[in-house]
Amino acid sequence: DVQLVESGGGLVQPGGSLRLSCATSGFTFVGYAMGWVRQAPGKGLEWVSGINGSGGKTYADSVKGRFTISRDDAKNTLYLQMNSLKPEDTAVYICAKYPAWIVSGTKFDIRGQGTQVTVSS
Repeated sequence: DVQLVESGGGLVQPGGSLRLSCATSGFTFVGYAMGWVRQAPGKGLEWVSGINGSGGKTYADSVKGRFTISRDDAKNTLYLQMNSLKPEDTAVYICAKYPAWIVSGTKFDIRGQGTQVTVSS
């Protein structure tokens, strides 16, 4: 079975940092684009960032310059380093696998359960 398991969420003060991880299994990680989406309370899914099969990275304007996506193909793990966090970043962060080599926004085929990130003083 394909599995995506997120970790690293928590409560952080504005301006703080968190690093999310997504451990994957059940598929050939190196062959697919991966990404992060988030869902704030009462809102729909919002695409945050993606990394394609060759390492090319893209970001939503709302997180550009503050978040960094990366992948370790040897460990089959995806990461999201989040710096300068704002209260509006509060959401469930969800790891996503895309069906091909390229990132396609919220059109993923497999997702994890998510990890809660709360930014509050």
